[in-house]
Amino acid sequence: MKNKRNIVILILIVIIITMAVAYSEFATQLQINGNAEIIGEWDVKIIGIEAQNVSEGCDAGSPEYTNSTAKFDAKLKKPGDKIDYVITIENTGTIDATLKNEKFTSDEVTGSSAIIYTNTDPSQTLNAGEQTTLTVTVTYDENTTEVPEIKTKSIIGIIEYVQK
Repeated sequence: MKNKRNIVILILIVIIITMAVAYSEFATQLQINGNAEIIGEWDVKIIGIEAQNVSEGCDAGSPEYTNSTAKFDAKLKKPGDKIDYVITIENTGTIDATLKNEKFTSDEVTGSSAIIYTNTDPSQTLNAGEQTTLTVTVTYDENTTEVPEIKTKSIIGIIEYVQK
Protein backbone atom coordinates (compact mmCIF):
# COMPACT_ATOMS: atom_id res chain seq x y z
CA MET A 1 0.00 0.00 0.00
CA LYS A 2 2.80 2.31 0.91
CA ASN A 3 4.51 1.41 -2.31
CA LYS A 4 1.39 2.23 -4.33
CA ARG A 5 1.09 5.60 -2.63
CA ASN A 6 4.74 6.40 -3.41
CA ILE A 7 4.19 5.40 -7.03
CA VAL A 8 1.12 7.64 -7.28
CA ILE A 9 3.04 10.52 -5.72
CA LEU A 10 5.95 9.90 -8.08
CA ILE A 11 3.60 9.79 -11.05
CA LEU A 12 1.95 13.07 -9.95
CA ILE A 13 5.35 14.73 -9.56
CA VAL A 14 6.38 13.53 -13.03
CA ILE A 15 3.08 14.84 -14.48
CA ILE A 16 3.54 18.25 -12.80
CA ILE A 17 7.16 18.54 -14.01
CA THR A 18 6.08 17.48 -17.51
CA MET A 19 3.31 20.11 -17.50
CA ALA A 20 5.71 22.81 -16.30
CA VAL A 21 8.24 21.96 -19.02
CA ALA A 22 5.51 21.76 -21.64
CA TYR A 23 4.10 25.12 -20.53
CA SER A 24 7.49 26.79 -20.70
CA GLU A 25 8.04 25.34 -24.16
CA PHE A 26 4.75 26.74 -25.45
CA ALA A 27 4.68 30.05 -23.54
CA THR A 28 5.88 33.23 -25.21
CA GLN A 29 6.35 36.63 -23.65
CA LEU A 30 5.41 39.56 -25.84
CA GLN A 31 6.87 42.96 -25.05
CA ILE A 32 5.35 46.19 -26.28
CA ASN A 33 7.21 49.48 -26.02
CA GLY A 34 5.80 52.85 -27.05
CA ASN A 35 6.58 56.55 -27.04
CA ALA A 36 4.36 59.56 -27.70
CA GLU A 37 5.36 63.07 -28.64
CA ILE A 38 3.27 66.19 -29.09
CA ILE A 39 4.29 67.88 -32.30
CA GLY A 40 1.47 70.44 -32.62
CA GLU A 41 2.26 74.09 -31.95
CA TRP A 42 -0.34 76.59 -30.74
CA ASP A 43 0.54 80.11 -31.84
CA VAL A 44 -2.26 82.54 -32.67
CA LYS A 45 -1.05 86.12 -32.38
CA ILE A 46 -1.39 89.71 -33.50
CA ILE A 47 1.14 90.49 -36.21
CA GLY A 48 0.23 94.06 -37.05
CA ILE A 49 -1.95 97.13 -36.64
CA GLU A 50 -2.32 99.89 -39.20
CA ALA A 51 -4.30 103.13 -39.27
CA GLN A 52 -6.34 103.63 -42.44
CA ASN A 53 -8.94 106.09 -43.74
CA VAL A 54 -7.74 108.84 -41.39
CA SER A 55 -9.97 111.90 -41.75
CA GLU A 56 -8.18 115.12 -42.65
CA GLY A 57 -6.81 116.92 -39.62
CA CYS A 58 -7.02 113.85 -37.37
CA ASP A 59 -4.10 112.12 -35.72
CA ALA A 60 -3.96 108.31 -35.74
CA GLY A 61 -0.98 108.30 -33.40
CA SER A 62 1.52 105.45 -33.58
CA PRO A 63 -0.41 102.21 -33.17
CA GLU A 64 1.54 99.52 -31.32
CA TYR A 65 1.18 95.78 -30.92
CA THR A 66 2.70 92.75 -29.26
CA ASN A 67 1.81 89.10 -29.84
CA SER A 68 -1.28 89.48 -27.64
CA THR A 69 -2.15 93.19 -27.57
CA ALA A 70 -2.90 96.02 -29.99
CA LYS A 71 -3.00 99.64 -28.85
CA PHE A 72 -3.99 102.89 -30.55
CA ASP A 73 -4.58 106.51 -29.56
CA ALA A 74 -6.93 108.35 -31.93
CA LYS A 75 -7.36 112.10 -31.95
CA LEU A 76 -10.50 113.27 -33.78
CA LYS A 77 -11.06 116.92 -34.67
CA LYS A 78 -14.69 117.49 -35.71
CA PRO A 79 -18.01 115.63 -36.01
CA GLY A 80 -17.95 113.04 -38.76
CA ASP A 81 -14.19 112.40 -38.45
CA LYS A 82 -13.09 108.80 -38.24
CA ILE A 83 -10.06 106.53 -38.17
CA ASP A 84 -9.95 102.81 -38.99
CA TYR A 85 -7.45 100.59 -37.21
CA VAL A 86 -6.88 97.32 -39.09
CA ILE A 87 -5.52 94.60 -36.80
CA THR A 88 -3.98 91.51 -38.41
CA ILE A 89 -4.10 88.17 -36.59
CA GLU A 90 -2.18 85.11 -37.80
CA ASN A 91 -2.15 81.46 -36.84
CA THR A 92 1.58 80.72 -37.10
CA GLY A 93 1.13 77.40 -35.29
CA THR A 94 0.20 74.00 -36.66
CA ILE A 95 -3.13 73.60 -34.84
CA ASP A 96 -6.29 75.03 -36.44
CA ALA A 97 -8.20 77.57 -34.35
CA THR A 98 -11.84 78.55 -33.89
CA LEU A 99 -13.12 81.87 -32.60
CA LYS A 100 -14.63 81.21 -29.17
CA ASN A 101 -15.26 84.69 -27.89
CA GLU A 102 -15.23 88.23 -29.22
CA LYS A 103 -16.14 91.02 -26.87
CA PHE A 104 -15.67 94.76 -27.17
CA THR A 105 -16.62 97.07 -24.32
CA SER A 106 -16.20 100.80 -23.90
CA ASP A 107 -16.63 103.09 -20.95
CA GLU A 108 -20.17 104.21 -21.86
CA VAL A 109 -20.86 105.68 -18.43
CA THR A 110 -17.77 107.85 -17.99
CA GLY A 111 -16.67 108.19 -21.63
CA SER A 112 -17.81 110.70 -24.21
CA SER A 113 -21.08 109.88 -25.95
CA ALA A 114 -19.74 111.74 -29.01
CA ILE A 115 -17.17 108.99 -29.66
CA ILE A 116 -18.49 105.86 -31.33
CA TYR A 117 -16.58 102.59 -31.64
CA THR A 118 -17.52 99.91 -34.16
CA ASN A 119 -15.67 96.81 -35.25
CA THR A 120 -15.74 94.09 -37.86
CA ASP A 121 -15.55 90.43 -36.93
CA PRO A 122 -12.41 88.33 -37.45
CA SER A 123 -12.68 84.93 -39.16
CA GLN A 124 -14.59 82.26 -37.22
CA THR A 125 -11.99 79.70 -38.28
CA LEU A 126 -8.28 80.40 -38.46
CA ASN A 127 -6.46 77.41 -39.90
CA ALA A 128 -2.73 76.90 -39.43
CA GLY A 129 -0.82 79.41 -41.55
CA GLU A 130 -3.84 81.67 -42.21
CA GLN A 131 -4.38 85.32 -41.38
CA THR A 132 -7.49 87.34 -40.61
CA THR A 133 -8.13 91.00 -39.94
CA LEU A 134 -10.57 92.95 -37.89
CA THR A 135 -11.14 96.66 -38.12
CA VAL A 136 -11.90 98.95 -35.19
CA THR A 137 -13.39 102.24 -36.35
CA VAL A 138 -13.35 105.31 -34.12
CA THR A 139 -15.86 107.96 -35.15
CA TYR A 140 -16.70 111.42 -33.84
CA ASP A 141 -20.53 111.30 -33.97
CA GLU A 142 -21.61 113.44 -36.92
CA ASN A 143 -24.83 114.43 -35.10
CA THR A 144 -22.91 116.16 -32.30
CA THR A 145 -23.66 119.89 -32.33
CA GLU A 146 -21.48 121.03 -29.42
CA VAL A 147 -18.04 120.12 -28.22
CA PRO A 148 -18.70 117.64 -25.40
CA GLU A 149 -17.48 118.29 -21.89
CA ILE A 150 -16.02 114.77 -21.69
CA LYS A 151 -13.70 114.32 -24.65
CA THR A 152 -12.34 110.79 -24.25
CA LYS A 153 -13.66 107.26 -24.42
CA SER A 154 -11.73 103.99 -24.08
CA ILE A 155 -12.39 100.59 -25.56
CA ILE A 156 -11.24 97.13 -24.56
CA GLY A 157 -11.54 94.22 -26.98
CA ILE A 158 -11.00 90.54 -26.29
CA ILE A 159 -10.62 88.09 -29.16
CA GLU A 160 -10.27 84.48 -27.99
CA TYR A 161 -9.34 81.63 -30.30
CA VAL A 162 -9.33 78.01 -29.13
CA GLN A 163 -8.21 74.71 -30.66
CA LYS A 164 -10.55 73.57 -33.38
